[in-house]
Amino acid sequence: MSTASVDAVVAVAQFGPVADRAANLAAMRSLAMHAVEQGAGLVVFPEYSSYFSPVMGPDWLAAAEPLDGPFVEGLGDLASETGAIIVAGLIETGTRDDRFRSTVVAVAPGGALLAVSRKLHLYDAFGATESAWAEPGALEPPQLFTVPVADGVGLRVGIQTCYDLRFPEVTRRLVDAGAELVLVPSAWVAGPGKVHAWTTLITARAIENTVYVAAADHTPPIGVGHSMIVDARGEVLASIETATDAVVAPVSRDHLDEVRRINPALQLRRFGVVPL
Repeated sequence: MSTASVDAVVAVAQFGPVADRAANLAAMRSLAMHAVEQGAGLVVFPEYSSYFSPVMGPDWLAAAEPLDGPFVEGLGDLASETGAIIVAGLIETGTRDDRFRSTVVAVAPGGALLAVSRKLHLYDAFGATESAWAEPGALEPPQLFTVPVADGVGLRVGIQTCYDLRFPEVTRRLVDAGAELVLVPSAWVAGPGKVHAWTTLITARAIENTVYVAAADHTPPIGVGHSMIVDARGEVLASIETATDAVVAPVSRDHLDEVRRINPALQLRRFGVVPL
């Protein structure tokens, strides 16, 4: 049995965002408080936590806001109130009037933006056409941030979004940049085989990169739920089935070092990742 020390406590928070920013922030506050009561110093919420309706349309464009808008300001207030880093997705104003961006931000207590990550692969699959309303993020170096730990050397954290999980090179690129924990805020749409795909891909990304993964989804009926935190072996540390809830798990660099010593796959690989 591993005797790895605890470096940080991470939470995934699962809920069903609605078409009301204030209602979403209120729901998030309740979940964040619950997570922090369990010791969390980092709370991860789903993609599109700022606004969601079942069908993308003009209302989504109207709900888009800049990074200094009221939703991110609300996340800053929540981070300050709880003392935790808050990570959540929003509909961000696009670079053109007829498109928005699916953006995830990490906000520190005090309101500082620690990282911004824009969805790279749009969900033009399984009958959906996200690109009709959204634009993909630019191919630029990933922004990592750190979770403070007792020894002062924070765990490095990277972010990817929902459909990006189906592209293994996205996670590998984050790990190449130094990520030790990868967050996956998502609106993983329900459907045949989708729970299996979601849980399999989360654990696969952890195993192949020997990295922690924390993935937060919407509740059913829109999402599949099953938010989870897995370790660098792909073992589930904490999970939710379909309820609105927040669960926590400890993460440790000792664990990463142990797994990577036993399985030095990152050192043994013979291929790199470059943008197309």
